[in-house]
Amino acid sequence: MKEIGHWINGKHVPGTSGRFADVFNPAIGEVQARLSLATKAELDAATADAAQAQVKWGATNPQRRARVIMKFVDLLNRDMDKLAEALSAEHGKTIPDAKGDIQRGLEVMEFCIGAPHLLKGEFTDSAGPGIDMYSMRQPIGVAAGITPFNFPAMIPMWKMGPALACGNAFVLKPSERAPTVPLMLAELMQEAGLPDGVLQVINGDKEAVDAILDNPQIAGVGFVGSTPIAEYIYGRGCSNGKRVQCFGGAKNHMIIMPDADLDQAADALIGAGYGAAGERCMAISVAVPVGAETADRLIEKLIPRIEKLKVGPYTAGNDVDYGPVVTAAAKANILKLVESGVAQGAKLVVDGRNFKLQGYENGFFVGPHLFDHVTTDMDIYRKEIFGPVLSTVRAESYEQALGYAMDHEYGNGIAIFTRDGDTARDFAARINVGMIGINVPIPVPLAYHTFGGWKKSSFGDLNQHGPDAFRFYTRTKTITARWPSGIKEGASLNFKQMD
Repeated sequence: MKEIGHWINGKHVPGTSGRFADVFNPAIGEVQARLSLATKAELDAATADAAQAQVKWGATNPQRRARVIMKFVDLLNRDMDKLAEALSAEHGKTIPDAKGDIQRGLEVMEFCIGAPHLLKGEFTDSAGPGIDMYSMRQPIGVAAGITPFNFPAMIPMWKMGPALACGNAFVLKPSERAPTVPLMLAELMQEAGLPDGVLQVINGDKEAVDAILDNPQIAGVGFVGSTPIAEYIYGRGCSNGKRVQCFGGAKNHMIIMPDADLDQAADALIGAGYGAAGERCMAISVAVPVGAETADRLIEKLIPRIEKLKVGPYTAGNDVDYGPVVTAAAKANILKLVESGVAQGAKLVVDGRNFKLQGYENGFFVGPHLFDHVTTDMDIYRKEIFGPVLSTVRAESYEQALGYAMDHEYGNGIAIFTRDGDTARDFAARINVGMIGINVPIPVPLAYHTFGGWKKSSFGDLNQHGPDAFRFYTRTKTITARWPSGIKEGASLNFKQMD
């Protein structure tokens, strides 16, 4: 049985804890590797080494740091197929979806090549007689990232790219369910010229997470995962004096107005609701058609599209629409929520509960589900399902549809499909959600904008990637310098205002 350890000081290192987690192939439901789970001592030692390595890396000029990232991007493109294969084998994504995962991370790394521009400070000359003022951005030191299973390539790169470009060392704690790709990324970083110790990859569970949150040498922590864990990490990290950004759960709505192109809207819902088996924090899990006629026509268009979805392992070809969910526990939780929807009175229009894939009966496959006549008090509406389940909540008016989304505790992403520009502008201005799509079902911003939700989908002041990331991973230092000229006036005992 293959054993997976850690990446410490530029090499693969076996774990010493004697504790392991199983890494599954979700398509067949079998264990394919054992993952070593780090102790607090292992995490602390790796962090101490990272702090030492950061001193020289932080003093390296931004252009040279950017060149390492530029080389990394080349290597990432070179190894795209190999990375996608490894990702699919552990996560279950189709190969095209796995490549998309890598590509969206790669785009953030490309943005980080421009770090020298983003790290420039400000300057004011002659703020007073002989006085200049200027600011500079400096690295925070050692940062850490705790990343989820659903994007094993993208989110680690969203975290480590800006952190490293800013001159920090970075400790990455990836998901125990999909650890291979993060280790491969570390190998590519070393090949690109990153000094040993600047990037450490420590695999572990809650013990490693708590060690990160309590370690005094770690100045900042980024997290993506469920809201309860986001709240825990945010609270404990902040109480320990760290800057923390945490991104939690989601329940993303898509409002379909009566004037929308319903074929376009139906296609968008299929991709956004069922792609990646629904295991995306930006997945659309709630369709909100406005008006009974709109709802009836939308359901009519969705049913045949859903019934044609091809579910299977990534090895079955690129025409597979989505693969298995990540674990048996995830599958059980999804089906439990589906049963709750039926019990609470929702109409299960497309029933995937009895889905079986011949030859893969032990795999973690979940058939597609479509609910109609869902109400806001039902569990399938309130909770994040994180599976191939789409709920339809009918609205009588635009205002009612808007209210559904605004009243929900999550506020990650939302979309509206309409041909009316006035409605779209009003929607974008009023909605209390962080990322908005107008005739765009999954409004994930490109790398030069920032990614982040509102309400219980996000904790912290600054978002991921884009300019916010460079603010998060740096501290601003402001200098007031006086170079007197002419006759010296002697000491001043008062707090003198600048002329």
